[in-house]
Amino acid sequence: MVNREKVKEAVRLLLEGIGEDVNREGLAETPDRIARMYEELLAGMDEDPAIHLSKTFHASNNEMVLEKDITLYSMCEHHMLPFYGKAHIAYIPNEKVVGLSKLARTVEVYARRLQIQEQLTAQIADALMENLMPKGVMVMIEAEHMCMTMRGVKKPGSKTVTYVCRGAFENDVNLQNAFFNMVKE
Repeated sequence: MVNREKVKEAVRLLLEGIGEDVNREGLAETPDRIARMYEELLAGMDEDPAIHLSKTFHASNNEMVLEKDITLYSMCEHHMLPFYGKAHIAYIPNEKVVGLSKLARTVEVYARRLQIQEQLTAQIADALMENLMPKGVMVMIEAEHMCMTMRGVKKPGSKTVTYVCRGAFENDVNLQNAFFNMVKE
């Protein structure tokens, strides 16, 4: 849970540290705005993704289910700058499926934390495996990192791609290729 008062004090100290006048008109309410923003951006820290994956439906179809282009926004835990992009999730049901919006909600829970993309990808896959017990899961994330585009190496437009395979996807190149082909369409 975000401690609003501590965040406000930290922002005041940061502003003073960079030579700003924390009392000037444009900055007077900034510490409170930033504290409220972090409550929103990091809301996933206090949320259990299992809640979203607990309501399932029986399905006799055990073919791949793919939800692609799920928009995500997260915060790099190394620089506390945003990264954003798309998540693509596939799973092979084991007689039960979850509502499609629940996949997007699971992405949101993990993305709304201080995070690294590699870990985010694995957390989503592991949550699906643990809660849905499917035959397999594959998750891919494509994201642009502001810590790489607006500072340091300064390469706007560059994307980082991560993917994780669990269960049936781990050793089945045909399944993996089917996933990649469906994501490209």
